[in-house]
Amino acid sequence: MLKAGFFLTTALAMGVAATTAFAGPEKVSGPGHDPECFAPWNDEIGYFQWEAREGPHKIAVVNGFVGNTWRIQMIQTAKAFVEQPEIASQIEDFKVVSTGTDVAAQLGAIEDFINQGYDGIVTIAVSPEGFDRVIRLADRNDVVLVPFDNVLDTDKVMQVNEDQLEMGRMYGRWLLEQLGDKRSGKVLEVRGLQGNSVDRDRHLGFREVFEPAGDWEIVEVVGNWDDGTAQKVTADAIAVHNNFDAIVVQGGTTGTVRAMLDAGHPMVPIAGESENGFRKQLAEYGDDGLKGISIGQSPGMVAIAIKAALAALDGNVMPQLISLPIPHADYTEMEAGKNYWPDLTDNFFTVNEFPPCGVNITAPEIMAKDAEDVK
Repeated sequence: MLKAGFFLTTALAMGVAATTAFAGPEKVSGPGHDPECFAPWNDEIGYFQWEAREGPHKIAVVNGFVGNTWRIQMIQTAKAFVEQPEIASQIEDFKVVSTGTDVAAQLGAIEDFINQGYDGIVTIAVSPEGFDRVIRLADRNDVVLVPFDNVLDTDKVMQVNEDQLEMGRMYGRWLLEQLGDKRSGKVLEVRGLQGNSVDRDRHLGFREVFEPAGDWEIVEVVGNWDDGTAQKVTADAIAVHNNFDAIVVQGGTTGTVRAMLDAGHPMVPIAGESENGFRKQLAEYGDDGLKGISIGQSPGMVAIAIKAALAALDGNVMPQLISLPIPHADYTEMEAGKNYWPDLTDNFFTVNEFPPCGVNITAPEIMAKDAEDVK
């Protein structure tokens, strides 16, 4: 009995060891793989390393909300990116699903892909919290989970993003420069989709810089990063408050400018996103006094997230939080064919190339795709 018990205990211990041998990434020291592309957020960022496995791999994109043009272009970009020859050779199966704004639905979709044996999952989180369970499940199954854009409030996964707090600060600094000595008045803040980290961090960054600099009345509306919604809420705000001294728009900037033009609102400094339509407006109405800065949060970030997942699956050392640059151009820098495209739609986001990563997906490649789920 003792001998049998010994072997049973040993077998159980070996089974536990077998199941924990692939329990997520190991925390290691830097530097990381390809730092020109996968730049660590700062000097305090840690590094992960997953055990290398042979490809090609099964990769999924689990999006949440898909009701605005940025999200649509993101999915189109992902589909175009995985068809690039260098990337296509590394992928056996590719799926895309959009789950809406319900956290439980998104968590369920991620769990489903993990249970199906997918190697890497990139996701735009519906909420910055509540993902602990799927992170543990991914680690138990040695799945590389990569949140990007709307990231999670955790250091337990590898994430990809631009510095959203800094983007908000850039809005505030630029508007203050344009307002000169003026340090009081009414400002319209058109926020994004509520409940996620991008909207929160841009808002906090803007307020951190702008509020202490004067006696401002800041009117908040929710534009959901969507042109049509932003146009409506801006029109409503103008109808109630008459004139604003400055405007900041997280997304849907083209719609906000349309509302200003329709209402005959005076041209005031506007800090907005990198929509092609907004940049066309800056070029067209610059002589009429429209001054704006267009700061880009590229839908092409999905390509870097996929590329990071594939690099991790190859066993490379990767930063826990990967930082991407924040491209921007103001009204004095508009150049057709360089940073905006007169012949492309207004809702095309203008920044989709990342030279340090060898990623440059053309507009025709992106626009040839749709935003439907790939099942």
